[in-house]
Amino acid sequence: MKKIFLLGLLLSTAPFLLAQHIEGVINVKEVERIERILAADDMYGRKTFTPDIEKAADFIAGEFKTIGLQTWHNSGSFRQEFTLSSTELNKYGIRSMPGITQYALANVVAVLPGKSRQEEYVIFSGHYDHIGIGSPVNGDSIYNGANDDAAGTTAVIMLAKYFKELNSNERTIVFVAFTGEEVGGFGSQYFSRQLNADKVVAMFNIEMIGTESKWGKNAAYITGYDKTDMGDILGRDLKGSGFTFYPDPYPGQQLFYRSDNATLAKLGVPAHTISTSKMDNEPNYHQVTDHIETLDLDNMTMIIKAIALSSKSIVAGTATPTRVKAEK
Repeated sequence: MKKIFLLGLLLSTAPFLLAQHIEGVINVKEVERIERILAADDMYGRKTFTPDIEKAADFIAGEFKTIGLQTWHNSGSFRQEFTLSSTELNKYGIRSMPGITQYALANVVAVLPGKSRQEEYVIFSGHYDHIGIGSPVNGDSIYNGANDDAAGTTAVIMLAKYFKELNSNERTIVFVAFTGEEVGGFGSQYFSRQLNADKVVAMFNIEMIGTESKWGKNAAYITGYDKTDMGDILGRDLKGSGFTFYPDPYPGQQLFYRSDNATLAKLGVPAHTISTSKMDNEPNYHQVTDHIETLDLDNMTMIIKAIALSSKSIVAGTATPTRVKAEK
């Protein structure tokens, strides 16, 4: 009888202990610290092919190292470096510099090996590049990209810290900060060629979660919701939390095909983007006004916690989303 009582006590206190743990790791203070660094003026908008994005990459790699993650295939570096030719750039309408034929880029990738299913991957991602410097508007020429997508990159770092401290993932988790999303999705395209898509169980791509959704706080949407049953799995793991994931309310904008999830989704991976951005009315989108001061950091922190909790079954290996029917 005593054993049954103790088990019941443990089960009843488990959600409370989990809530305590997540609050201790994913908190507003830490979210703000990372966000402020990535969206600072001295990052100069983190434009691809500039020294400024290299500075951002080094910061993200430093965070992954401090957390204690492993490098991709034990390469010794969190930077996944690759090059593009001037011909490839020209195909995307990007003008190459005279005399330069190769351009260097780098994703930032970290790994937390799984306990029992190391060959099954769950990916958390966001892009860390933005659009740099433009013509001054009211004296401001830096496109800081606080929401797009320093917010998503901050979430990836926070999730890495959370899962590392939790240390219970049965599946291997890969954390990726992509480069080149704003100029053609070069980072996610390269990354998708470095792994077997059949082994990727799910991808949580995180983009622009710093503002309230159309439903207000404690809510976000999932692009391509109807492509797999991943949204249903996330909803089950969040039951009773007060947080809701909705289907993408902007289907006409084709968001499922416009972010870094698209490359792996095309290969059949249940790869979705989580966002709160009101794409029909987001005043700071691709503007110099996309500053940290425009973000709701409390709500953003809650969204990161919700992503962590909603992925519980997938990370544990007790739930597996259906695949995207790539032929469609």
